[in-house]
Amino acid sequence: MKFSVSAVAALLSCAFVTEVSAEDAARVYGAASLTSALTDIAADWKASAHPAPTLVFAASSTLARQINAGAPADLFGSADTSWMDAVEKAGKLAPGTRVNLLGNTLVLIVPKGRKFDVQMSKDFNLAAAYQGKLCTGEPGVVPVGIYAKAALQSLGWWAQLEKRIVGTDDVRTALAFVERGECPLGIVYATDAAISARVEVLATFPESTHQPIVYPFALLKGARPEARALFEYLKTAPASAVFERYGFSLLVR
Repeated sequence: MKFSVSAVAALLSCAFVTEVSAEDAARVYGAASLTSALTDIAADWKASAHPAPTLVFAASSTLARQINAGAPADLFGSADTSWMDAVEKAGKLAPGTRVNLLGNTLVLIVPKGRKFDVQMSKDFNLAAAYQGKLCTGEPGVVPVGIYAKAALQSLGWWAQLEKRIVGTDDVRTALAFVERGECPLGIVYATDAAISARVEVLATFPESTHQPIVYPFALLKGARPEARALFEYLKTAPASAVFERYGFSLLVR
């Protein structure tokens, strides 16, 4: 089979464009609780003629450590301020780009059909109200675990439950344990509970029991132009609508 010079040139041109587009794609490191929302936003971004971003999801603690160790990220979305602080202190953030974009709430969940009465007060004995473990993110490390520990301490429940807590690598893993019934009780974000038909929300923790759940986003030093454009898109009405659909509150409008 013979190809004309122009046809060969066209093929080479297409290959080059594909390679450049792949190299220009934004590399986004996002907290596990952002998985569903950012995946949908990435699909919309690709549909508007942008290269599909590379998405990496894990606990904010894990991502922050990877970034500080030199992982090639362009944009970081954390589920709490402390791990963004760690990246900033390491000198990894692009100056002036950090913004508190989203908020969330903390909820107590059970497997579907296993609800029981609970009162979110110091007078209620949660430890005696159920049998088994409580799953959440690793307390003191993973953001949801940090919030969970603070909430349990505020309500006076921590001392009785501490030895029954299963600390997971991220919030989605805690959710999965409750979905499978391996943990009869869990503490996750409201947005994670909302995506599962296999769990029920037992109660919402009062905001006064823990620090505000804030999701800071920031570009990293050396972020490519495509990442900067995507970062700005996250603040627009179409992206905001996706975040709200998944239950996040908007801190920037």
